[in-house]
Amino acid sequence: MAEVKADRRRYRSPVREEAALRTRRAVVTAAAELFAERGYTASSLREVADAAGVARPTVAAAFGSKPALLRQVVDEALAGDDGPVSVADRPWFAPVWQAEQPSAVLAAYAEVCTLIGRRAAWIFEVVHRAAADSSEIGELWTTLVRNRRLGAQMVLRRARETGPLRPDLAEGHAVDALWVLNDPALYGSLVRDRGWSEDQYRRWLAAQMQAAVLPAAPGR
Repeated sequence: MAEVKADRRRYRSPVREEAALRTRRAVVTAAAELFAERGYTASSLREVADAAGVARPTVAAAFGSKPALLRQVVDEALAGDDGPVSVADRPWFAPVWQAEQPSAVLAAYAEVCTLIGRRAAWIFEVVHRAAADSSEIGELWTTLVRNRRLGAQMVLRRARETGPLRPDLAEGHAVDALWVLNDPALYGSLVRDRGWSEDQYRRWLAAQMQAAVLPAAPGR
């Protein structure tokens, strides 16, 4: 008689997967609130678990470590959700690629930076403050700074594809200028601390970016 082999294929339960997703979302939300209120260092995984209404081992099983949880909070703040899509491929970044003049590219990028500032200025501050206390968080901060510069480089390349930039400005300096201006800390200082409206900030940022890397208009 032929041996009947057990089906060892992994069974997937949509109900269980949905429950796990809700748990992850609850943990990320709780962590974001605690990190914003108390800072990263002063917030424990136990407190995050309590705030999320789950057991501490559940948090560890879902994210592995506190630094990994912080990275998830950062990623979701930057992207707006937990989907595996890069910032440059998000629909709200599309106007940068669709613009047909350098000034329009930079205006669209100022809009992107305003959106990111609204969502992520606070978590950049959290990471920056914690960077000195942990090598892992220090590496995360270094990555965030490096990625901002790579983003500036990408946008500058797109602007150059659509028209001339300042001929007297070396490419590295042009990238540096956009890198300084795309810092979410500027949003935090001007919008959150000084009370600028987002529209005022966006228009100011676009003007600064355009002045930094575009040729002066005739007659100026």
